Amino acid sequence: MKKVAAYTYFYVRINKEVIYLKWLGETQKYKDDFIRDLRGLLAIPSLRNDAEKKEGAPFGNGPKEALDYMLRLGEREGFKTKNIDGYAGVIEYGEGEESIGVLGHLDIVPIGEGWTKDPFKGEIIDGYMFGRGTGDDKGPGMAGFYALKMLHDNHVKLNKKIMLIYGCDEESGMECMDYYVKHGEVPKMGFVPDANFPLIYGEKGGLHIVLKGNANTVITSMHAGERPNIVIGRASLKLAHWDDQKKELFDFYLRSHQLKGNAEVQKDGVVLMIEGVFTHAATPYNGVNAALHLLNFVGQAYHDKFAADTYEMLRDWQGKPLGIDMEGAYMGFLTMNTGIVNIENGQADITIDIRYPNDADVEKIANGFKNKMAELNYDLDFVLESDSKPLFVDPKSELVTKLEKVYREYTKDDFTPIMTMGGGTYARKLPNFVAYGPEFPTTTHDDTDLFIGGPHQKDEAVKIDDLIMAIAIYAAAIEELAQ
Repeated sequence: MKKVAAYTYFYVRINKEVIYLKWLGETQKYKDDFIRDLRGLLAIPSLRNDAEKKEGAPFGNGPKEALDYMLRLGEREGFKTKNIDGYAGVIEYGEGEESIGVLGHLDIVPIGEGWTKDPFKGEIIDGYMFGRGTGDDKGPGMAGFYALKMLHDNHVKLNKKIMLIYGCDEESGMECMDYYVKHGEVPKMGFVPDANFPLIYGEKGGLHIVLKGNANTVITSMHAGERPNIVIGRASLKLAHWDDQKKELFDFYLRSHQLKGNAEVQKDGVVLMIEGVFTHAATPYNGVNAALHLLNFVGQAYHDKFAADTYEMLRDWQGKPLGIDMEGAYMGFLTMNTGIVNIENGQADITIDIRYPNDADVEKIANGFKNKMAELNYDLDFVLESDSKPLFVDPKSELVTKLEKVYREYTKDDFTPIMTMGGGTYARKLPNFVAYGPEFPTTTHDDTDLFIGGPHQKDEAVKIDDLIMAIAIYAAAIEELAQ
């Protein structure tokens, strides 16, 4: 490395070609501070809690504490900060009539079960940092902050104002960003560090469908799943009747589906539990929905029509039994996830998360449910609770081409195409925004024997060096957009 002007130029060999990366060299100076500040953010359990809702804390104490933490970091560096009534916060640098935005979120999904590391400690093993939010989205959000800090520390002149915007409710419906759009300044363009490189220019639409009403079922109680956007990785239900034959059937079901579970006999019945695999609802095929397996077992073993019909409708992640399966021209398959199942005293509500491509017909999706429910004479009623429209930004736009150019300069990856995805980010809430990293297409975990969990999974972790590279790319991208 050699010192040139205000920057440390870092020489690196990529695909046998030696190149220099201006901002990657700078990041080496900040690595320890970045880790310290990220650990401080990870230590805050910023899970939405409506029971704690109050003025200035619309999503509870945890998200408020995380927002206060980030705004204090901004003030520490001399940036202007704004608190938008606890819904979101802004850290600003520079001047100009036009502004560039970087949007991150500070809330997390529930911790879930099965962790082998402390989800709040930020422990580093084999170069990986573990903790809820390391990849989604505290780690990437902190990377955006450090990119801005590097620009500030190096006195880079920008012709546009840079706005780091941090929301507090991305994982529970993005109510925070709806509020921000009405009460805060909306940047002209920008990116969201909450997905994949090279760049996501399109995101599927998102439906939340609820089936609710009276349920004629032998299930006396079932409460599975916490969020629609998580595949139910562990579920239990209670039944009044149990005998040796049912025990043999349950053991056989677990073996035949290669599942773990147990039956706990109680005075007034039995509690059945099945372990599945948690994952993000955008990729339900990577998970195992424990709640659906329980419904399938009860439907067959107890000849329970409600449980059997529910499983029949919802068993396929593409929605084939409903006739709603399709593959979009740009965005690929429609996906479906059963995220919450509640049954108590003959009342049931089931929440389904559907990600649909931009060329799908929402009315056809709704009719697919209604027609199948009529065919089965199904107990529950259909409710279309919400519809988040798809995002699609012209892949030839100035925003996309500039961000793609920076990524390719820093990685020498000329193969991986820009893409669309099933996940939903803040990009869909503001015009002319796209998702941009921090996950690299070339990242593997071959360098460790550890289990590396992804977003919404147990033992969520991220490779520190990937976040450091992301900081450099974000700094270069902000500089490019703000000229």
